Amino acid sequence: MNALVHRKQIVRERMVNAIALLVLMLIGGLALIGPSGVLAWGENAARLGEHKQRIALLEERKAELANRVALLDPNNVDPDYAAELVRGNLNVIHPDEYVVELEPID
Repeated sequence: MNALVHRKQIVRERMVNAIALLVLMLIGGLALIGPSGVLAWGENAARLGEHKQRIALLEERKAELANRVALLDPNNVDPDYAAELVRGNLNVIHPDEYVVELEPID
């Protein structure tokens, strides 16, 4: 009877060790090939560079828009910019003015 209990304990210990080994192997595999693992670092670094470039472009665009908003402040409107907007939106020009249309540069 004692040998049977001892054998059950040995089998139980081996099962626990096997499960622990499988869990550690799973964690090691995820650390190597997971979405934030060692192999994904290069791809993440490339994406980070792309995102930084996009952020720089968006910040530049934001600064341009902030300047335009400042020029249209209701308490102190820039007359040149207001005239430009009105003429551009309403297609109103003086008879002695020339309109030169330029294609946007990409």
